[in-house]
Amino acid sequence: MNMGIHPLTLSLFVALAAIGGATGFRSANPLMALAGVLLGLFMVLALRVARQWQRAVVLRLGKFHGLKGPGLFGIFPFLDTVPYWIDMRVITTPFTAEQTLTKDSVPVDVDAVLFWRTIDPMKAALEVENYREATSWSSQTALRDVIGETDLAEMLVGRRKIDARLCQMIDERTEAWGIKALSVEIRDVKIPVALQNAMSMQAQAERERQARLILGESESQVASKFKEAAKAYVENPVALHLRAMNILLEGMRQNSTVVIVPSSAVETMGLGAMAGVTSLAKEFSSPRIPVKEEK
Repeated sequence: MNMGIHPLTLSLFVALAAIGGATGFRSANPLMALAGVLLGLFMVLALRVARQWQRAVVLRLGKFHGLKGPGLFGIFPFLDTVPYWIDMRVITTPFTAEQTLTKDSVPVDVDAVLFWRTIDPMKAALEVENYREATSWSSQTALRDVIGETDLAEMLVGRRKIDARLCQMIDERTEAWGIKALSVEIRDVKIPVALQNAMSMQAQAERERQARLILGESESQVASKFKEAAKAYVENPVALHLRAMNILLEGMRQNSTVVIVPSSAVETMGLGAMAGVTSLAKEFSSPRIPVKEEK
């Protein structure tokens, strides 16, 4: 990446050209003006300014001469060139893998982002033609390799593990170019719609199975408690009778109509007489309509 003329060098050129022109005008010597213009042009070509996050790769007669920056530095015009200005900051590169088969033959689309930085500007400039593009393509191929070695369930659940593995693979491939892969984050994993519906049905069936297991376990615990209560009632029939009366009273409070089916359990609890008394009480408490006899 070539940098344009810096405002500082342009200002020096204008200042030296103006000084040379003024001096030549006063002394009536045109060579002074020409010398001022040539000196200003030399300063424009010789002086460079690199920003704090930049490193300039200097080539002298086509060979690597050194790294310059940050700040002001000088080169020899026509002998030295600055073909690359390397950015030393952390750079983000998004990359994707479309319609890539997982280990269990499921096509997925994966979006990820790579955080990386240049640690060796000389290698980044000399060992690869375009280190940014090479890093992007290397990340994409590494992502496809990881997807092909991973099951879909592992990819959906274990993203952190996949991120670390992918970062390590990219770092090994870009180390020769002076690039350090800092981290990789998978942003999204897209799967076919039909598979999404199947996974949703599977999740619902699993939740229903867990709900039935919990219900069965609850009924087992309740039956166990009833068993313990039955042992207490066997030893104390009066307590069983009081419990039966309490059940009947609660039923009458909740519903005005109570139906008791005759059975051995009812006879054992002695509820037959109680039911008759209840029916008789309702019969006497309900208002009666007098019926007139026809003559």
